Amino acid sequence: MSSQNSNNISRNIWAVGRNYANHARELNNEIPTTPVFFLKSGNCLETNSVIHLPTWSAEVHYELELALWLDENLSYSHFTLALDLTARDAQNQAKAKGLPWTLAKSFKGSCPIAPWVNLQEIESLDSLNFELFINKRSVQRGQSQDMIFKPQELLEYAKNHFPITAHDILLTGTPEGVGALRSGDSLDAILQSEDREILTCHWDVI
Repeated sequence: MSSQNSNNISRNIWAVGRNYANHARELNNEIPTTPVFFLKSGNCLETNSVIHLPTWSAEVHYELELALWLDENLSYSHFTLALDLTARDAQNQAKAKGLPWTLAKSFKGSCPIAPWVNLQEIESLDSLNFELFINKRSVQRGQSQDMIFKPQELLEYAKNHFPITAHDILLTGTPEGVGALRSGDSLDAILQSEDREILTCHWDVI
């Protein structure tokens, strides 16, 4: 399977919130009519299989997402799975005060990411299924066809509104089932295309 080294420098991580209706509902958020983007620092990327929880947060949530890599033509060329780790307590405090989410979303190691897979490995981004297991129990299931805004719509919106560049990463949003991580948790994720396994990855939480 051809893949791209996930250690390559990424300029920006453009993340999308509330792109699955059921996830928006579980956090008591309105379902958006236009994509909701926010930024994570490119330095948040973590290719190691160990997740270090920040000592200052008591509620770090996992959010499994389909990640997409932009090539020199600002088109998708690779895809993988990533975790958009979120300090939910810090996020809720920021929301209550009308403040930015940077602390909650962009802390060190807050974007663990699996190896990249060439887009040529699949027929379409619209037929991907992914699932997250914690301690061998399924906690999240997502299907790209259930996204409110499909990958190409997200890309066009980003091109029209933001200074995206080659090697940027786009996180496409998380499905329902988010929850808190605990030290000692063991995470396994799988990505499939039409019942064909494309990728598996593993993380340990300390």
